[in-house]
Amino acid sequence: MPEREKKQHNKEKAVHKVTVAERAAVDRHFARREAKPSVRLKVSKNGSDPQIGFDHPDTQIGRALVMEALASADADFVNGIVSQLANASGRGRDIDEYGLNFMLSVIKGIEPRDQLEAMLAAQMAAVHVASMTFARRLAGVENIPQQDSAERAFNKLTRTFAMQMEALKRYRTGAEQKVTLQHVSVAEGGQAIIGNVTHAPRKNGQTAQERTAREKAATPPPTLPDTNIVPMAIMSKSKERDSLSVRRKSSK
Repeated sequence: MPEREKKQHNKEKAVHKVTVAERAAVDRHFARREAKPSVRLKVSKNGSDPQIGFDHPDTQIGRALVMEALASADADFVNGIVSQLANASGRGRDIDEYGLNFMLSVIKGIEPRDQLEAMLAAQMAAVHVASMTFARRLAGVENIPQQDSAERAFNKLTRTFAMQMEALKRYRTGAEQKVTLQHVSVAEGGQAIIGNVTHAPRKNGQTAQERTAREKAATPPPTLPDTNIVPMAIMSKSKERDSLSVRRKSSK
């Protein structure tokens, strides 16, 4: 390709027209970054011992951001959680700074509201990392025993993560049962049915209720059976009074 055509091709390739969807996504990205400031930790070494600090130009602001992400104002609690995250993401005596900040980001995304939720979020981050570790091992197994071992561990970890999510949901909602009240207005002469109502399919343009009503209307009333019982005569009112009257004896 000639040099002139090559330069023109590269120039045309470098030009990109931003679409409306891309611009909206970029705007949401920057809005999210402004709403949630970056929270990071940095790992340094003092001789052979690793040290964990706050990755921020102002140490006080960096500490406040980490404590806010862990939903606690207790320095001992925050130091303990950070140390546990470092141990969970460490490799031997070395601390994986990338893995540590990833777990901290997971906790920040869960947005714990108190120390209990922060501890559960830390466990969820650790379980997720372990799950991905066994997922990688499962993808590179060489025999059946390795496959069974990695598969069992991966299944247990993923089920544990789902249970942790359910526990967090129950804790946040307070395990309250929601009752929905519905008001039903019934006009005069109408009827209200509570529960599930299933309408039977129409047959020859009629519903089951209409067919039942027509059958009842077409059915003749039952006839009285023939009997040989003779109705009893009813006593007149005069006889009733006579039978109940009391004759007085003469005083003579």
